[in-house]
Amino acid sequence: MGQDSHGAEDVVQETLLRAWQLAERLDWQERPIRMWLFRVAHNLVVDSHRRDSRSTPVGIGPADFADASFPIEPDPAERVTERRVLVEAMLVLSPAHREAVTRVHLLGHAGDEVADALGVPVGTVKSRTHNGVRAIRAELIRRGWPGMAA
Repeated sequence: MGQDSHGAEDVVQETLLRAWQLAERLDWQERPIRMWLFRVAHNLVVDSHRRDSRSTPVGIGPADFADASFPIEPDPAERVTERRVLVEAMLVLSPAHREAVTRVHLLGHAGDEVADALGVPVGTVKSRTHNGVRAIRAELIRRGWPGMAA
């Protein structure tokens, strides 16, 4: 089973389950049961390997699905990292700019809704979001974040 400790535990459990199920039919006194247990465990490992090798296509990788019609979901770990970097970059903004950018770009609220909620003119919301996005972009470039052109 290699380094797969969970798989090894599964094999041991299945081996002992089979021994328990066949306890009345096995000759425990006259024949050593140890070799029978090893053979059952060996067969389970071979079956597992065969099953795993059949279910994994050889030579096919994510690049082979680039033209597929279904969307490929991004790695959740990358999304967490990107979100963390964005939150840190937003800390350079003033609270007013941060709130405008958050409401418009992250929450998807319309500019006039944000203006009403904040009690400022629509032009102020547009200015704050524009300047806020520019400041975030500059911070990401300063940090050398991939995908941000200098």
